[in-house]
Amino acid sequence: MRSNRRLGTGPGFTVDAVTCADDHRGWSQTEVSDDYRLVLVRSGRFGRMTDGVAGLVDPTMAYWGVPGEEERFAHPSGGDVCTALSLSPALWRSLTGGRPTRIRPTVYVDAKVELAHRAFLRAAKGGDAGFALAESLMGLLGSVLRQAFHTADGDAAAQVMAPPRSSQVRGRLVSAAREAIISDHPAAEGLLSLAQLLDVSPYQLSRAFTREMGVSLTHYRNRVRVGRALERLEAGAASLAELAVELGFADQAHLTRTVRGHLGHTPTALRRLLSGRSADGR
Repeated sequence: MRSNRRLGTGPGFTVDAVTCADDHRGWSQTEVSDDYRLVLVRSGRFGRMTDGVAGLVDPTMAYWGVPGEEERFAHPSGGDVCTALSLSPALWRSLTGGRPTRIRPTVYVDAKVELAHRAFLRAAKGGDAGFALAESLMGLLGSVLRQAFHTADGDAAAQVMAPPRSSQVRGRLVSAAREAIISDHPAAEGLLSLAQLLDVSPYQLSRAFTREMGVSLTHYRNRVRVGRALERLEAGAASLAELAVELGFADQAHLTRTVRGHLGHTPTALRRLLSGRSADGR
């Protein structure tokens, strides 16, 4: 079962919170989209198939949809909550600068994009769709579009849009590695055990992951943990020492270094930012 809740509207765009309570491993019936849209996952994960190629969608991977595209979905891990941004053709053309719309359909969501996503959702609560929400939307879309076009030129574009068999095999391997990391599989505690789980050499896994995602496995695992730290901080986590233990960091200092390395802010500063408080607590 899928439900939509309108969060805001502005010039040429709408934003909805989409909640899916489906729990099935099989693929859904084909759906045909009628708009340009960006979908970012807030919680959960699901499968999406386009052009016969399946992929895993979760908080670390957003996807673009275009008019006339055929999609199928699977929800083997239960429900999910997404933010769906629908864009008018005119807004899409202005954002893409007249470039062809054949960009990479999936985009890695780094921790900075996730923070921009959360800031956008906060702006949607402010009621200023014409300025605050629209400006926040531009920041979010700009970050995602830069990544999409960065990997959509030259040889990289050909590999992504019409991947050879080797690319598809690599994609399945990387999806399996991401699934193990996100689901906290015990083997995902280290590169060697994860490679053993996936029946490949550590070198093959490391190289395939970096080539497919553009970041190393170590960076990706830390990015997942930084995303979880953002979630806990936004929910009001009080003890950073306890948060570090919960997320598997060596100690609070390790948590602080990693978060600052990904976002340029300490957990304490992020807690104030996400709560809407100023530095003096007001």
